[in-house]
Amino acid sequence: MSAGKKYQPRSALGRAFNAFEETAIAVLLGLMTLVTFVNVVLRYGFNSQLIWGLEVTLILFAWLVILGVSYCVKVTAHLGVDAVTSLFGRGGRKVFALLSAACCILYAMLLMKGAWDYWAPFAALQPTEGRWFPLGFTEGVRDRAFYVTDQVPMLEMFRWLEDLINYGEEYEKLPRVIPYAMLPFGCALILYRFCEAGYEILTDRRESLIVSHEAEDAVEEVAALNREAN
Repeated sequence: MSAGKKYQPRSALGRAFNAFEETAIAVLLGLMTLVTFVNVVLRYGFNSQLIWGLEVTLILFAWLVILGVSYCVKVTAHLGVDAVTSLFGRGGRKVFALLSAACCILYAMLLMKGAWDYWAPFAALQPTEGRWFPLGFTEGVRDRAFYVTDQVPMLEMFRWLEDLINYGEEYEKLPRVIPYAMLPFGCALILYRFCEAGYEILTDRRESLIVSHEAEDAVEEVAALNREAN
């Protein structure tokens, strides 16, 4: 499967994740564009601005980057170097691809642990024990649920968080637990995509984790035919 081929999920879970990713990416891009456009109009047309506009745009951009990582794994759009692996036959390339997938899965697991450990205190939860792999949950870590964003106003739809994690105290701004929630969720999605890619390599449904060279090969074939014709 190359970057130019349409991704075809093979399960209900795959279809659900696929629909979520593509919809979320489109929504995030649209919201970033809208907030930035409105801020420009207000600044140059009315000498005003959305004071929270820049912070919201940064949050949306961070979400977009994290979702983009898993999306590019899904559609085989990540770049890589295959100068060595291309010297081997199909079997050798498959072995290297599986090894790469295993390394990526391991890396995604480490990312998932780090993301949880960073986000958990903001949700009044406990981070995990262990330096590399979770060995249980720690105890007595002071929560950071009272941390709020700098300028983003509190949304009424999230007021229930005040009783759940902030001991009934009212939030004046949007709590950081909400924008930071993309860290564990996004890393979990990346882990899922790498596991999916590894399974597809194992079952010969794709050749590697990086962009294939089908387009380059096609160009070389056409060039060769043109040389023969001349």
